[in-house]
Amino acid sequence: MSDKSLIEQHFQASAENILANLHLSDQIVSAASRIYACFEQGGKLLICGNGGSAADAQHLSSELLNRYRRERRELPGIALTTDASTITSIGNDYDFAEIFAKQVSALGRGGDILMVITSSGNSANICNAVKAAHDKSVSCIALNGKGGGELSGNLTVDDIDMVVASDVTARIQEVHGLIIHAICELIDCYELDQ
Repeated sequence: MSDKSLIEQHFQASAENILANLHLSDQIVSAASRIYACFEQGGKLLICGNGGSAADAQHLSSELLNRYRRERRELPGIALTTDASTITSIGNDYDFAEIFAKQVSALGRGGDILMVITSSGNSANICNAVKAAHDKSVSCIALNGKGGGELSGNLTVDDIDMVVASDVTARIQEVHGLIIHAICELIDCYELDQ
């Protein structure tokens, strides 16, 4: 297979997978509406993930705190993946599985939202963060994959679980990125309609 054919195959697989996940559109609208209502009521969005999903958490946070495409007020989206001192102290003193849960316990308040981003649904630190959120009356939105894993079983009927229909990590992450941009686009529209 030539290099060009490999790239074309990669683009085709991505495009097909994105279109195969259009069924998530109602959940994306619900997530954006819920996040915006949280902001309007003085709440904040806490966001976490591991690896590439940590980068997605930081990406979403920057789009909210700064701006996405349009000029608007700053919105409180906080990535729990950025404080190396906090993450390493919790990991060292307790366990890596607690790095997000302890932050959610400290920072989360009723009315806030926790968004967890995972391609597998089986990361212990993500599942523990959801449990901590529920203990603080913080609702959850999950960008999930690979059938939902253990995470789907930890979410309540009041949470939103967007499980990307794929078992390929790269394809799941591509859809997660698109979902993040769609949420930001909707929030921009809600804000400018005020």
